[in-house]
Amino acid sequence: MTKIISILNHKGGVGKTTTAINLSASLAAHGKKVLLIDADPQANLTQSLGHPTESENTIYGALRGQYPLPVVHHRENFDVVLSTLDLSAVEIELAGEVGREFILRELLEPLTKNYDYILIDCPPSLGLLTVNALAASTSVLIPVQAQYLAVQGMAKLLNIIDKVKQKLNKSLQLEGVLVTQFTKTIVLNRDILSTIQGHFPDKVFSTVIRSNVALAEAPSNGKDIFEYNPKSPGAQDYLSLCEELLKNN
Repeated sequence: MTKIISILNHKGGVGKTTTAINLSASLAAHGKKVLLIDADPQANLTQSLGHPTESENTIYGALRGQYPLPVVHHRENFDVVLSTLDLSAVEIELAGEVGREFILRELLEPLTKNYDYILIDCPPSLGLLTVNALAASTSVLIPVQAQYLAVQGMAKLLNIIDKVKQKLNKSLQLEGVLVTQFTKTIVLNRDILSTIQGHFPDKVFSTVIRSNVALAEAPSNGKDIFEYNPKSPGAQDYLSLCEELLKNN
């Protein structure tokens, strides 16, 4: 069965898009067929992979019912659905649409047979786009920066996930919590990791994503970390995350 994973945190700057890109790239390198969906109006994922945000066909038009979900071949085993800044208007435009929470699920149905994994990069908000992603997903992966403020608000996020599970998608599960931007020598980072592990026993990935400048540099070159610097700590960490995910599934 196809795994559909929403990568979600309503706080920005926690490594959500970085995780979506590099986990997808690693899964593809392991021979898994992957579809990566940019559901964020900021379109950072689209830009980070070197694709234009002014493409004629994007997730925006698909959500509005203009055409099926437009899949772009990125490279072997790795396809993407692009976003655009226009997507920011879709929540208002779909406000009166019947069944608006299930539009993405319906768009994905004819595609699931083609992929082992579908990853959705959610916007840093808890609006209609995020609800659509959660209603379509089998699980949620939550990246959390190893800093105090990044942990705040987790209760609200989990409450939204629980409500979607109760009302829209009873099969939705927590895939895991991923600690990002981690530096082992910083006491606060270690304390935050311990706190998160205490709150989510058995749901925190053993892999942590270390702070690594290559992860920040790769998007400006339109590349994932494996294309940009495959020997970097960032590449090692996302490879480890991928292997942990595959082992758990």
